[in-house]
Amino acid sequence: MWVVQAILLSLLACLLVHLRKSFQSQKLYPPGPLWVPFIGSVWRLRFKVSKDSFIELAKIYGNIYTLWIGSKPVVVLSGFQAVKEGLINHAEHFAERCETPYIKAFTNGKGIIYSNGHNWKQQRKFGVVTLRKLGLGKKGMEQQIEEEALQLAETFAHSKGQPIDPALFIRNSVANVICAAVFGFRFSVEDQDFLQMLEAIQFVLTFSASFVYVLYELFPRLMDLLPGPHKKSFLYREAVLSFAKKVIEKHREHQALHDPQDYIDFYLLQMEKSVKDPNSTYNEENLAQCILELLMAGSDTTSTTLQWALLLMVNHPDIQEKVHKEIEDVLGSSQSFSYQHVKKLPYTNAVIHEIQRTQYILLFGVSRQCAKDVNMFGYFIPKGTYIVPDLHSVLQDPELWEASEVFNPNRFLDKDGKFMKREAFLPFGTGSRSCLGQQLAEIELFIFFTSLMRAFKFQLPEGVKELSKKPIIGVTTPPSPYELCAVPRCSAS
Repeated sequence: MWVVQAILLSLLACLLVHLRKSFQSQKLYPPGPLWVPFIGSVWRLRFKVSKDSFIELAKIYGNIYTLWIGSKPVVVLSGFQAVKEGLINHAEHFAERCETPYIKAFTNGKGIIYSNGHNWKQQRKFGVVTLRKLGLGKKGMEQQIEEEALQLAETFAHSKGQPIDPALFIRNSVANVICAAVFGFRFSVEDQDFLQMLEAIQFVLTFSASFVYVLYELFPRLMDLLPGPHKKSFLYREAVLSFAKKVIEKHREHQALHDPQDYIDFYLLQMEKSVKDPNSTYNEENLAQCILELLMAGSDTTSTTLQWALLLMVNHPDIQEKVHKEIEDVLGSSQSFSYQHVKKLPYTNAVIHEIQRTQYILLFGVSRQCAKDVNMFGYFIPKGTYIVPDLHSVLQDPELWEASEVFNPNRFLDKDGKFMKREAFLPFGTGSRSCLGQQLAEIELFIFFTSLMRAFKFQLPEGVKELSKKPIIGVTTPPSPYELCAVPRCSAS
Protein backbone atom coordinates (compact mmCIF):
# COMPACT_ATOMS: atom_id res chain seq x y z
CA MET A 1 0.00 0.00 0.00
CA TRP A 2 2.78 2.44 0.93
CA VAL A 3 4.37 1.80 -2.48
CA VAL A 4 1.18 2.92 -4.25
CA GLN A 5 0.95 5.98 -1.99
CA ALA A 6 4.56 6.86 -2.71
CA ILE A 7 3.95 6.58 -6.46
CA LEU A 8 0.83 8.75 -6.24
CA LEU A 9 2.64 11.35 -4.14
CA SER A 10 5.51 11.38 -6.65
CA LEU A 11 3.11 11.87 -9.54
CA LEU A 12 1.34 14.65 -7.65
CA ALA A 13 4.65 16.33 -6.90
CA CYS A 14 5.64 16.13 -10.59
CA LEU A 15 2.29 17.59 -11.60
CA LEU A 16 2.65 20.47 -9.14
CA VAL A 17 6.17 21.20 -10.39
CA HIS A 18 4.88 21.15 -13.98
CA LEU A 19 2.01 23.48 -13.11
CA ARG A 20 4.35 25.84 -11.26
CA LYS A 21 6.71 26.01 -14.24
CA SER A 22 3.76 26.56 -16.60
CA PHE A 23 2.38 29.44 -14.53
CA GLN A 24 5.85 30.98 -14.24
CA SER A 25 6.46 30.73 -18.00
CA GLN A 26 3.25 32.67 -18.67
CA LYS A 27 4.81 35.72 -17.03
CA LEU A 28 7.26 35.90 -19.95
CA TYR A 29 4.51 36.48 -22.49
CA PRO A 30 1.94 39.20 -23.24
CA PRO A 31 -1.28 38.95 -21.19
CA GLY A 32 -4.15 36.73 -22.20
CA PRO A 33 -6.93 34.44 -20.97
CA LEU A 34 -6.30 32.24 -17.91
CA TRP A 35 -4.22 29.14 -18.64
CA VAL A 36 -5.87 25.84 -17.66
CA PRO A 37 -3.80 22.64 -17.34
CA PHE A 38 -3.67 20.45 -20.47
CA ILE A 39 -6.03 22.55 -22.63
CA GLY A 40 -4.37 25.95 -22.21
CA SER A 41 -6.60 28.99 -22.76
CA VAL A 42 -8.54 27.91 -25.86
CA TRP A 43 -11.50 27.51 -23.50
CA ARG A 44 -11.86 31.30 -23.83
CA LEU A 45 -12.97 30.78 -27.44
CA ARG A 46 -15.67 28.43 -26.10
CA PHE A 47 -14.30 25.86 -28.54
CA LYS A 48 -16.06 27.71 -31.33
CA VAL A 49 -14.15 30.22 -33.43
CA SER A 50 -15.76 33.05 -35.40
CA LYS A 51 -14.18 35.74 -37.58
CA ASP A 52 -14.49 38.27 -34.74
CA SER A 53 -13.27 35.99 -31.92
CA PHE A 54 -9.77 37.42 -31.93
CA ILE A 55 -10.96 41.02 -32.24
CA GLU A 56 -13.11 40.53 -29.13
CA LEU A 57 -10.13 39.13 -27.19
CA ALA A 58 -8.03 42.12 -28.26
CA LYS A 59 -10.61 44.45 -26.73
CA ILE A 60 -10.03 42.70 -23.40
CA TYR A 61 -6.30 41.95 -23.41
CA GLY A 62 -4.84 44.52 -25.83
CA ASN A 63 -3.48 44.38 -29.38
CA ILE A 64 -0.76 41.89 -28.42
CA TYR A 65 -2.01 39.00 -26.32
CA THR A 66 -1.28 35.34 -25.70
CA LEU A 67 -3.44 32.28 -26.23
CA TRP A 68 -2.18 28.92 -24.99
CA ILE A 69 -2.85 25.75 -27.00
CA GLY A 70 -2.09 23.21 -24.32
CA SER A 71 1.35 24.26 -23.12
CA LYS A 72 2.23 26.05 -26.38
CA PRO A 73 2.02 29.87 -26.37
CA VAL A 74 0.49 31.64 -29.37
CA VAL A 75 0.95 35.41 -29.52
CA VAL A 76 -1.79 37.18 -31.50
CA LEU A 77 -1.12 40.51 -33.21
CA SER A 78 -4.33 42.51 -33.58
CA GLY A 79 -4.88 45.75 -35.46
CA PHE A 80 -2.74 47.47 -38.07
CA GLN A 81 -0.01 48.88 -35.82
CA ALA A 82 0.70 45.53 -34.11
CA VAL A 83 0.68 43.59 -37.39
CA LYS A 84 2.87 46.19 -39.11
CA GLU A 85 5.36 46.10 -36.22
CA GLY A 86 5.50 42.30 -36.39
CA LEU A 87 5.45 41.53 -40.11
CA ILE A 88 7.29 44.58 -41.46
CA ASN A 89 9.52 46.01 -38.73
CA HIS A 90 10.37 42.51 -37.42
CA ALA A 91 10.02 40.72 -40.76
CA GLU A 92 13.24 38.74 -40.35
CA HIS A 93 12.29 37.56 -36.86
CA PHE A 94 8.82 36.42 -37.93
CA ALA A 95 9.73 34.81 -41.27
CA GLU A 96 9.37 31.19 -40.15
CA ARG A 97 6.19 29.11 -40.29
CA CYS A 98 4.84 27.19 -37.30
CA GLU A 99 5.86 23.55 -37.06
CA THR A 100 2.81 22.14 -35.30
CA PRO A 101 2.10 18.39 -35.06
CA TYR A 102 -0.61 18.54 -37.74
CA ILE A 103 1.41 20.72 -40.12
CA LYS A 104 4.42 18.40 -39.76
CA ALA A 105 2.24 15.37 -40.51
CA PHE A 106 0.47 17.07 -43.42
CA THR A 107 3.51 18.58 -45.17
CA ASN A 108 6.52 16.53 -44.03
CA GLY A 109 8.48 19.79 -44.22
CA LYS A 110 7.93 19.99 -47.98
CA GLY A 111 6.33 22.59 -50.23
CA ILE A 112 6.25 26.38 -49.96
CA ILE A 113 3.57 27.59 -47.55
CA TYR A 114 4.63 25.78 -44.38
CA SER A 115 8.26 24.88 -45.01
CA ASN A 116 11.19 26.79 -43.52
CA GLY A 117 14.86 27.50 -44.09
CA HIS A 118 16.68 26.51 -47.26
CA ASN A 119 13.76 24.41 -48.54
CA TRP A 120 11.35 27.33 -48.29
CA LYS A 121 13.75 29.81 -49.88
CA GLN A 122 14.41 27.57 -52.90
CA GLN A 123 10.80 26.52 -53.43
CA ARG A 124 9.37 30.03 -53.05
CA LYS A 125 11.96 31.62 -55.33
CA PHE A 126 11.26 28.95 -57.95
CA GLY A 127 7.51 29.52 -57.62
CA VAL A 128 7.80 33.30 -58.06
CA VAL A 129 10.12 32.99 -61.08
CA THR A 130 8.08 30.23 -62.73
CA LEU A 131 4.74 32.02 -62.41
CA ARG A 132 6.38 34.99 -64.05
CA LYS A 133 7.70 32.80 -66.88
CA LEU A 134 4.24 31.32 -67.39
CA GLY A 135 2.94 34.77 -68.19
CA LEU A 136 1.67 36.12 -64.89
CA GLY A 137 0.90 39.74 -65.59
CA LYS A 138 1.30 39.12 -69.31
CA LYS A 139 -1.17 38.01 -71.93
CA GLY A 140 -0.40 34.29 -71.58
CA MET A 141 -2.11 33.46 -68.29
CA GLU A 142 -4.49 36.40 -68.62
CA GLN A 143 -5.94 34.83 -71.76
CA GLN A 144 -6.63 31.62 -69.81
CA ILE A 145 -8.45 33.67 -67.16
CA GLU A 146 -10.52 35.42 -69.84
CA GLU A 147 -11.52 32.06 -71.33
CA GLU A 148 -12.58 30.72 -67.93
CA ALA A 149 -14.54 33.91 -67.23
CA LEU A 150 -16.35 33.45 -70.55
CA GLN A 151 -17.13 29.82 -69.68
CA LEU A 152 -18.53 30.94 -66.33
CA ALA A 153 -20.70 33.59 -67.99
CA GLU A 154 -22.08 31.00 -70.40
CA THR A 155 -22.90 28.71 -67.48
CA PHE A 156 -24.81 31.51 -65.75
CA ALA A 157 -26.60 32.34 -69.00
CA HIS A 158 -27.96 28.78 -69.18
CA SER A 159 -29.90 29.42 -65.96
CA LYS A 160 -32.07 31.92 -67.91
CA GLY A 161 -32.50 34.15 -64.88
CA GLN A 162 -33.77 31.38 -62.61
CA PRO A 163 -32.38 30.99 -59.04
CA ILE A 164 -29.02 29.20 -58.92
CA ASP A 165 -26.30 28.55 -56.34
CA PRO A 166 -23.18 30.07 -57.98
CA ALA A 167 -20.57 28.52 -55.63
CA LEU A 168 -19.77 25.33 -57.55
CA PHE A 169 -19.66 27.07 -60.94
CA ILE A 170 -17.29 29.75 -59.61
CA ARG A 171 -15.06 27.19 -57.91
CA ASN A 172 -14.77 25.07 -61.04
CA SER A 173 -13.83 28.02 -63.24
CA VAL A 174 -11.26 29.48 -60.85
CA ALA A 175 -9.73 26.07 -60.13
CA ASN A 176 -9.20 25.49 -63.84
CA VAL A 177 -7.03 28.62 -64.04
CA ILE A 178 -4.46 27.23 -61.60
CA CYS A 179 -4.85 23.72 -63.07
CA ALA A 180 -3.90 25.05 -66.51
CA ALA A 181 -0.83 26.76 -65.03
CA VAL A 182 0.28 23.71 -63.04
CA PHE A 183 -0.75 20.77 -65.24
CA GLY A 184 -0.85 22.46 -68.64
CA PHE A 185 -4.51 21.64 -69.26
CA ARG A 186 -7.97 22.41 -67.92
CA PHE A 187 -10.47 19.81 -66.71
CA SER A 188 -14.00 19.13 -67.80
CA VAL A 189 -16.32 20.09 -64.93
CA GLU A 190 -17.53 16.48 -65.00
CA ASP A 191 -14.04 14.96 -64.69
CA GLN A 192 -13.96 12.73 -61.59
CA ASP A 193 -10.31 13.48 -60.76
CA PHE A 194 -11.08 17.19 -60.89
CA LEU A 195 -14.17 16.88 -58.68
CA GLN A 196 -12.33 14.69 -56.17
CA MET A 197 -9.47 17.21 -55.96
CA LEU A 198 -11.91 20.02 -55.21
CA GLU A 199 -13.70 17.88 -52.63
CA ALA A 200 -10.39 17.06 -50.95
CA ILE A 201 -9.33 20.71 -50.83
CA GLN A 202 -12.65 21.83 -49.35
CA PHE A 203 -12.57 19.13 -46.68
CA VAL A 204 -9.01 19.89 -45.56
CA LEU A 205 -9.67 23.64 -45.36
CA THR A 206 -12.85 23.14 -43.34
CA PHE A 207 -11.26 20.55 -41.05
CA SER A 208 -8.32 22.85 -40.27
CA ALA A 209 -10.58 25.19 -38.30
CA SER A 210 -12.48 22.48 -36.43
CA PHE A 211 -12.41 21.37 -32.80
CA VAL A 212 -10.97 17.99 -33.82
CA TYR A 213 -8.07 19.83 -35.47
CA VAL A 214 -7.35 21.55 -32.13
CA LEU A 215 -7.47 18.17 -30.39
CA TYR A 216 -4.93 16.82 -32.87
CA GLU A 217 -2.58 19.72 -32.17
CA LEU A 218 -2.96 19.14 -28.41
CA PHE A 219 -2.77 15.34 -28.36
CA PRO A 220 -1.23 14.14 -31.67
CA ARG A 221 -0.09 10.72 -30.43
CA LEU A 222 -3.49 9.93 -28.97
CA MET A 223 -5.34 11.19 -32.04
CA ASP A 224 -3.16 9.06 -34.32
CA LEU A 225 -4.66 6.04 -32.57
CA LEU A 226 -8.25 7.20 -32.97
CA PRO A 227 -10.52 7.37 -36.04
CA GLY A 228 -11.99 10.69 -37.11
CA PRO A 229 -11.90 13.49 -39.68
CA HIS A 230 -8.15 14.01 -39.07
CA LYS A 231 -7.53 10.61 -40.65
CA LYS A 232 -9.76 11.57 -43.57
CA SER A 233 -7.78 14.78 -44.12
CA PHE A 234 -4.55 12.76 -44.42
CA LEU A 235 -6.22 10.33 -46.83
CA TYR A 236 -7.40 13.24 -48.99
CA ARG A 237 -3.86 14.64 -48.99
CA GLU A 238 -2.47 11.32 -50.18
CA ALA A 239 -5.12 11.10 -52.91
CA VAL A 240 -4.18 14.53 -54.33
CA LEU A 241 -0.45 13.77 -54.07
CA SER A 242 -0.99 10.44 -55.83
CA PHE A 243 -2.84 12.12 -58.68
CA ALA A 244 -0.14 14.81 -58.91
CA LYS A 245 2.57 12.15 -59.18
CA LYS A 246 0.69 10.43 -62.02
CA VAL A 247 0.59 13.71 -63.95
CA ILE A 248 4.28 14.29 -63.14
CA GLU A 249 5.11 10.88 -64.60
CA LYS A 250 3.21 11.68 -67.80
CA HIS A 251 5.17 14.91 -68.06
CA ARG A 252 8.39 12.93 -67.70
CA GLU A 253 7.38 10.70 -70.61
CA HIS A 254 6.80 13.73 -72.83
CA GLN A 255 9.21 16.15 -71.21
CA ALA A 256 9.52 19.50 -72.98
CA LEU A 257 13.11 20.32 -72.04
CA HIS A 258 13.49 23.07 -74.59
CA ASP A 259 9.96 24.44 -74.45
CA PRO A 260 8.42 24.01 -70.96
CA GLN A 261 4.70 24.78 -70.95
CA ASP A 262 3.61 24.58 -67.31
CA TYR A 263 4.78 24.49 -63.69
CA ILE A 264 5.59 20.78 -63.78
CA ASP A 265 7.65 21.15 -66.97
CA PHE A 266 9.71 23.95 -65.46
CA TYR A 267 10.19 22.01 -62.21
CA LEU A 268 11.37 18.82 -63.95
CA LEU A 269 13.81 20.93 -65.96
CA GLN A 270 15.10 22.48 -62.72
CA MET A 271 15.51 19.00 -61.21
CA GLU A 272 17.75 18.01 -64.11
CA LYS A 273 19.82 21.18 -63.79
CA SER A 274 20.28 20.59 -60.05
CA VAL A 275 21.00 16.86 -60.12
CA LYS A 276 24.63 17.37 -59.06
CA ASP A 277 23.88 20.03 -56.45
CA PRO A 278 24.04 18.43 -52.95
CA ASN A 279 22.04 21.34 -51.50
CA SER A 280 19.20 21.08 -53.98
CA THR A 281 15.67 20.63 -52.62
CA TYR A 282 14.19 20.02 -56.07
CA ASN A 283 12.65 16.54 -55.96
CA GLU A 284 9.37 14.82 -56.71
CA GLU A 285 8.11 14.95 -53.10
CA ASN A 286 8.58 18.71 -53.00
CA LEU A 287 6.99 19.10 -56.41
CA ALA A 288 3.92 17.07 -55.43
CA GLN A 289 3.49 19.07 -52.19
CA CYS A 290 3.90 22.36 -54.10
CA ILE A 291 1.19 21.23 -56.54
CA LEU A 292 -1.16 20.45 -53.64
CA GLU A 293 -0.52 23.85 -52.07
CA LEU A 294 -0.90 25.74 -55.35
CA LEU A 295 -4.23 24.00 -55.97
CA MET A 296 -5.45 24.77 -52.45
CA ALA A 297 -4.35 28.40 -52.44
CA GLY A 298 -5.09 29.08 -56.10
CA SER A 299 -8.60 27.69 -56.24
CA ASP A 300 -10.28 28.32 -52.92
CA THR A 301 -9.26 31.85 -52.00
CA THR A 302 -10.24 33.58 -55.24
CA SER A 303 -13.45 31.57 -55.65
CA THR A 304 -14.46 32.42 -52.07
CA THR A 305 -13.89 36.13 -52.74
CA LEU A 306 -16.02 35.96 -55.89
CA GLN A 307 -18.83 34.24 -53.99
CA TRP A 308 -18.81 37.13 -51.52
CA ALA A 309 -18.61 39.59 -54.42
CA LEU A 310 -21.87 38.39 -55.99
CA LEU A 311 -23.61 38.21 -52.62
CA LEU A 312 -22.67 41.79 -51.80
CA MET A 313 -23.70 43.05 -55.24
CA VAL A 314 -27.11 41.45 -54.77
CA ASN A 315 -27.45 43.04 -51.33
CA HIS A 316 -26.26 46.41 -52.68
CA PRO A 317 -28.03 46.84 -56.06
CA ASP A 318 -27.22 50.56 -56.16
CA ILE A 319 -23.48 49.82 -56.05
CA GLN A 320 -23.91 47.05 -58.62
CA GLU A 321 -25.55 49.52 -61.01
CA LYS A 322 -22.73 52.04 -60.55
CA VAL A 323 -20.21 49.32 -61.40
CA HIS A 324 -22.14 48.29 -64.51
CA LYS A 325 -22.49 51.91 -65.67
CA GLU A 326 -18.76 52.56 -65.30
CA ILE A 327 -17.94 49.39 -67.26
CA GLU A 328 -20.36 50.34 -70.03
CA ASP A 329 -19.07 53.91 -70.19
CA VAL A 330 -15.46 52.76 -70.51
CA LEU A 331 -15.74 49.57 -72.56
CA GLY A 332 -18.85 50.37 -74.61
CA SER A 333 -19.40 47.82 -77.36
CA SER A 334 -15.82 46.52 -77.20
CA GLN A 335 -15.82 42.73 -77.35
CA SER A 336 -12.81 42.25 -75.09
CA PHE A 337 -10.89 43.92 -72.30
CA SER A 338 -7.77 43.20 -70.27
CA TYR A 339 -6.37 43.77 -66.81
CA GLN A 340 -4.88 47.02 -68.11
CA HIS A 341 -8.42 48.44 -68.04
CA VAL A 342 -8.28 48.41 -64.22
CA LYS A 343 -6.74 51.90 -64.40
CA LYS A 344 -9.77 53.17 -66.33
CA LEU A 345 -12.29 51.58 -63.95
CA PRO A 346 -11.50 53.16 -60.56
CA TYR A 347 -14.94 52.60 -59.03
CA THR A 348 -15.00 48.92 -60.07
CA ASN A 349 -11.51 48.52 -58.62
CA ALA A 350 -12.63 50.21 -55.41
CA VAL A 351 -15.59 47.85 -55.11
CA ILE A 352 -13.32 44.80 -55.52
CA HIS A 353 -11.00 46.14 -52.80
CA GLU A 354 -13.92 46.84 -50.45
CA ILE A 355 -15.22 43.30 -51.00
CA GLN A 356 -11.80 41.97 -49.95
CA ARG A 357 -11.69 44.31 -46.96
CA THR A 358 -15.15 43.65 -45.54
CA GLN A 359 -15.12 39.92 -46.27
CA TYR A 360 -11.52 38.85 -45.63
CA ILE A 361 -11.64 35.24 -46.75
CA LEU A 362 -9.25 33.68 -44.21
CA LEU A 363 -10.11 33.12 -40.58
CA PHE A 364 -6.94 35.08 -39.75
CA GLY A 365 -3.51 35.50 -41.32
CA VAL A 366 -1.34 32.42 -41.83
CA SER A 367 0.63 31.81 -38.63
CA ARG A 368 4.35 32.46 -38.15
CA GLN A 369 7.00 31.39 -35.66
CA CYS A 370 9.62 33.48 -33.87
CA ALA A 371 13.07 32.76 -35.31
CA LYS A 372 14.76 34.81 -32.56
CA ASP A 373 13.89 36.42 -29.24
CA VAL A 374 11.95 39.63 -29.89
CA ASN A 375 11.09 42.66 -27.78
CA MET A 376 7.98 44.33 -29.14
CA PHE A 377 5.82 47.08 -27.64
CA GLY A 378 7.39 46.38 -24.24
CA TYR A 379 6.75 42.63 -24.38
CA PHE A 380 9.36 39.89 -24.59
CA ILE A 381 8.49 37.15 -27.11
CA PRO A 382 10.88 34.16 -26.88
CA LYS A 383 12.27 32.25 -29.86
CA GLY A 384 9.96 29.47 -31.05
CA THR A 385 6.73 31.26 -30.05
CA TYR A 386 3.89 30.91 -32.53
CA ILE A 387 2.70 34.24 -33.96
CA VAL A 388 -0.77 34.81 -35.45
CA PRO A 389 -1.18 38.08 -37.40
CA ASP A 390 -4.92 38.74 -37.32
CA LEU A 391 -5.33 40.33 -40.76
CA HIS A 392 -9.11 40.42 -40.33
CA SER A 393 -8.57 42.87 -37.45
CA VAL A 394 -6.33 45.01 -39.70
CA LEU A 395 -9.02 45.25 -42.36
CA GLN A 396 -11.58 46.14 -39.68
CA ASP A 397 -9.34 48.43 -37.61
CA PRO A 398 -11.65 51.31 -36.53
CA GLU A 399 -8.66 53.65 -36.19
CA LEU A 400 -8.01 53.42 -39.93
CA TRP A 401 -11.36 52.51 -41.48
CA GLU A 402 -14.19 54.85 -40.57
CA ALA A 403 -17.41 52.89 -39.91
CA SER A 404 -15.39 49.77 -40.74
CA GLU A 405 -18.44 47.48 -40.65
CA VAL A 406 -20.13 49.42 -43.48
CA PHE A 407 -19.64 48.37 -47.12
CA ASN A 408 -18.38 51.59 -48.67
CA PRO A 409 -16.20 51.45 -51.83
CA ASN A 410 -15.71 55.23 -51.71
CA ARG A 411 -13.08 54.79 -49.00
CA PHE A 412 -10.73 53.68 -51.84
CA LEU A 413 -11.40 56.80 -53.96
CA ASP A 414 -9.93 60.27 -53.58
CA LYS A 415 -11.92 63.51 -53.94
CA ASP A 416 -11.46 63.37 -57.74
CA GLY A 417 -12.82 59.82 -58.00
CA LYS A 418 -9.41 58.27 -58.67
CA PHE A 419 -8.46 54.97 -57.09
CA MET A 420 -6.48 55.41 -53.89
CA LYS A 421 -4.25 52.75 -52.30
CA ARG A 422 -4.51 52.27 -48.55
CA GLU A 423 -1.54 51.18 -46.42
CA ALA A 424 -3.70 49.04 -44.16
CA PHE A 425 -5.15 47.05 -47.07
CA LEU A 426 -3.35 43.74 -46.41
CA PRO A 427 -5.58 40.83 -47.51
CA PHE A 428 -2.54 39.13 -49.06
CA GLY A 429 -0.32 39.66 -46.04
CA THR A 430 3.00 41.47 -46.22
CA GLY A 431 6.73 40.86 -46.01
CA SER A 432 8.69 37.84 -47.18
CA ARG A 433 5.77 35.50 -46.48
CA SER A 434 3.17 37.49 -48.40
CA CYS A 435 0.92 35.55 -50.77
CA LEU A 436 2.87 34.01 -53.64
CA GLY A 437 -0.13 34.29 -55.97
CA GLN A 438 -1.18 37.86 -55.14
CA GLN A 439 -0.75 39.16 -58.68
CA LEU A 440 -2.60 36.18 -60.16
CA ALA A 441 -5.45 36.65 -57.68
CA GLU A 442 -5.72 40.38 -58.48
CA ILE A 443 -5.95 39.69 -62.22
CA GLU A 444 -8.50 36.89 -61.70
CA LEU A 445 -10.72 38.96 -59.43
CA PHE A 446 -10.76 41.90 -61.84
CA ILE A 447 -11.44 39.88 -65.00
CA PHE A 448 -14.04 37.53 -63.49
CA PHE A 449 -15.85 40.30 -61.60
CA THR A 450 -15.87 42.77 -64.49
CA SER A 451 -17.01 40.10 -66.97
CA LEU A 452 -19.93 39.08 -64.76
CA MET A 453 -20.97 42.64 -63.87
CA ARG A 454 -20.92 43.53 -67.57
CA ALA A 455 -23.02 40.55 -68.67
CA PHE A 456 -25.60 40.15 -65.88
CA LYS A 457 -27.76 41.89 -63.38
CA PHE A 458 -27.61 39.81 -60.21
CA GLN A 459 -30.69 39.99 -58.05
CA LEU A 460 -32.57 38.27 -55.24
CA PRO A 461 -34.86 35.33 -55.98
CA GLU A 462 -38.55 36.11 -55.61
CA GLY A 463 -39.62 36.31 -51.96
CA VAL A 464 -36.06 36.72 -50.59
CA LYS A 465 -35.37 40.05 -48.87
CA GLU A 466 -31.61 39.79 -48.33
CA LEU A 467 -28.81 37.23 -48.58
CA SER A 468 -27.22 36.18 -45.30
CA LYS A 469 -23.64 37.31 -44.66
CA LYS A 470 -23.03 34.52 -42.14
CA PRO A 471 -19.81 32.73 -43.16
CA ILE A 472 -18.86 29.08 -42.97
CA ILE A 473 -15.88 28.85 -40.62
CA GLY A 474 -12.81 27.10 -41.94
CA VAL A 475 -9.30 28.14 -42.90
CA THR A 476 -11.21 30.10 -45.53
CA THR A 477 -14.62 31.55 -44.73
CA PRO A 478 -17.04 31.34 -47.68
CA PRO A 479 -20.60 32.60 -47.30
CA SER A 480 -23.35 30.20 -46.31
CA PRO A 481 -24.96 28.63 -49.39
CA TYR A 482 -27.25 31.05 -51.22
CA GLU A 483 -29.11 31.39 -54.49
CA LEU A 484 -29.35 34.37 -56.83
CA CYS A 485 -30.74 35.19 -60.25
CA ALA A 486 -28.31 36.06 -63.04
CA VAL A 487 -30.43 38.11 -65.44
CA PRO A 488 -28.67 38.78 -68.78
CA ARG A 489 -28.12 42.46 -69.59
CA CYS A 490 -29.75 43.51 -72.85
CA SER A 491 -26.57 45.36 -73.81
CA ALA A 492 -24.34 42.33 -73.18
CA SER A 493 -22.76 40.95 -76.32
